[in-house]
Amino acid sequence: MEILVVGSGGREHAICWALSKSKHKPKLFCAPGNAGISALAEPVDIMADDIPGLVDWVKANTPDLVVIGPEIPLALGLTDELTKEGVLVFGPTKDGAQMEASKDFTKQLLLSSLVPTARAATFTDPVKAQLYLKKQTVPIVIKADGLAAGKGVTVCETLAQAQLAVEEAMEKKVFGDAGTKVVIEEFLEGEEASILAFCDGETVVPMVSAQDHKRVFDGDQGPNTGGMGAYSPAPVVTPEMNEYILEKILKPTVTALKKRGIVYKGVLYAGLMITPQGPKVIEYNCRFGDPETQVVLPRLKTDFVDICLAVAKGQLDRIKIEWDERPTACVVMASGGYPGSYQKGKTIEGLEEAAKLPNTYVFHSGTAQQGGQVVSTGGRVLCITGMGENIAKALETVYAGVKAIQFDGCHYRKDIGWRALNR
Repeated sequence: MEILVVGSGGREHAICWALSKSKHKPKLFCAPGNAGISALAEPVDIMADDIPGLVDWVKANTPDLVVIGPEIPLALGLTDELTKEGVLVFGPTKDGAQMEASKDFTKQLLLSSLVPTARAATFTDPVKAQLYLKKQTVPIVIKADGLAAGKGVTVCETLAQAQLAVEEAMEKKVFGDAGTKVVIEEFLEGEEASILAFCDGETVVPMVSAQDHKRVFDGDQGPNTGGMGAYSPAPVVTPEMNEYILEKILKPTVTALKKRGIVYKGVLYAGLMITPQGPKVIEYNCRFGDPETQVVLPRLKTDFVDICLAVAKGQLDRIKIEWDERPTACVVMASGGYPGSYQKGKTIEGLEEAAKLPNTYVFHSGTAQQGGQVVSTGGRVLCITGMGENIAKALETVYAGVKAIQFDGCHYRKDIGWRALNR
């Protein structure tokens, strides 16, 4: 069996790692991959957003399955193009990927389906957006409608901040075309949690819960990032709440998509706020989260290849998905300067020592091989995951792994999992 994984980050490394453990013993390819992935999968020198290049490779190599990691190829319609070639694909079509590619599309779908979410209004005219803002209370949330690499959401504490956020998105185009349209949304009080679910268009199977840490510095300070760490499970999500999320949020969303003619296959990722009134949807993503994947997949006991094939074939109801009870935690090791402009090309040491530690997994996010050395190439460079009998032990494990690794300018959060520990 041959499988192509599309993408080059920590999420894709975790996906390749989970696929590599399958009883099917698949031959893995990864386009374009990274220094860590190359130990598991043959690199394919095609970027994740090069749709014609990927289609040509698939035509020439006929893999049994393609697993798409990032949102951009999904939003560009890679699944649609590969499906035309008769290939099994794990990942939604372009229409389904609107769940992430358009905040407005998702908001309208949720409101019309009575799925619990924040009140909101959408604008394409900056003048009308500013007039609307003056009638609202703060804090308030400004969201660029399109894909902005996880950075298009601004939580504004004052009216002046909100006005500036609208101006930057709509007039100064700091998010490019993603900010042509903005969604202005009420601020929800509570604790965030991520619920990712496998979905084959009919059946929805939630994965174990996780919680991400978006802010760059300890104590949830500083600007938002793509994610500085995560842990699973998130204690804020109780077993009763899991049931509510499945019945009142995930299933109605998939039904609403189906009514629009969209058969959603792949991962449906609900970013939730656990408010005093119960869970509400902040956003949906159309793929595995990063770094949530790095804490969720190490807990998966069921063969991941079997799950991906069942999703692609619309046979998810035939499979029983089981999870390891032990919690996991991960810490992102970032480049100096991240999430602003950051340094690259720093030699990384201690990778083998960290990987030898018990219950420790080293996932590469932004790395490359250079002259026999592994060097940094991205803002988020590595994601170290630890597993333990409880969350405290998982955190102890992961920080031991982090301490074994060094590269110039490296920074990371030292308080991952603090909410879980406080409980």
